[in-house]
Formats: sequence, structure tokens, C-alpha cells
Amino acid sequence: MAKRTIGDIEKIWSNVEGVKKLSDRVVGIGPFGLGMDSLLTWIPVVGTVYSVGAGGWLMSQAMRANASPATLAKMAAFLGLDIVTGEVPLAGDIVDTLFPGHLMAAKALQKDIESTHWVEASSSDAKASGEHERHLETVRSDPKLRRIVYLHD
Repeated sequence: MAKRTIGDIEKIWSNVEGVKKLSDRVVGIGPFGLGMDSLLTWIPVVGTVYSVGAGGWLMSQAMRANASPATLAKMAAFLGLDIVTGEVPLAGDIVDTLFPGHLMAAKALQKDIESTHWVEASSSDAKASGEHERHLETVRSDPKLRRIVYLHD
């Protein structure tokens, strides 16, 4: 696998932002929004294919970004609920139209990315050079950061 960079992580964040808007905020109506997921849910097979595809893509981006297990579980719950509700005829379509599962999963991933201290090195190199302690101190001193991810591991 090629070594990842902070630029790769920034690109993932940006791509997820695009899917977030496309799926659940193409048209904003105050705090509510409608997107492709809301519109396509009314077309039986097409809605399911879109929902599963967009959800799978979001999960693959989370894996690429080395999201925490808690974030992966939260995303899976949001996406699973979004997909399952869309399968119930009529009532499920209404709920799916109003439930922004892709948006919530995307926000969870973006929050995980923002709360991570990214290091373009391997953990073994950082520990050997003594830089690991500096990275730990960075995480301890910034209340927004929760963890360190070494991109070359």
C-alpha cells in the first residue's frame, strides 16, 4: 500500500463533504434538507442501490482514513437505519425522506478526522526518533484531539 499523506486525509474530508450535500442537502429548507437519497427513495430499486452505494462509499472512505472503531460503528448504525427504513413501503419512504443517514454518517467521519492528530511517519520510526512523545504531548495539550494516527503504518 502506498504511503498516505495529510493531503490524502484532507481529500477524503472534502469528498465526504460532497456526498453529504448530494445525499441529504441538495435543497435546503431551513434546518431540513432534501437530496438524492430523499428523492430516489421513492423509486423502489434505484433508491436502495443509491443508498447502499453511497453508504458503502462512505464506509470505504472511513476505512481509508483509519477511522476509530466507535466512528465506524456509529456510521454503520446511521447508514443501516437509513437503508432499512427505505425498504418499508410508503411509511419507510417518508421516514427515509426525513432521516439524513448519509449526512449523519459523513459528519461522524469528518468529526473523527478533525479530532485526530495525523503524522506522516510510521509509529516505529516516531518511537525510535523520540518524536512519539512530542505527538502525545500535542494530543494531550489540545482538547479537540483524541488520538494519533501514523499514516505510514
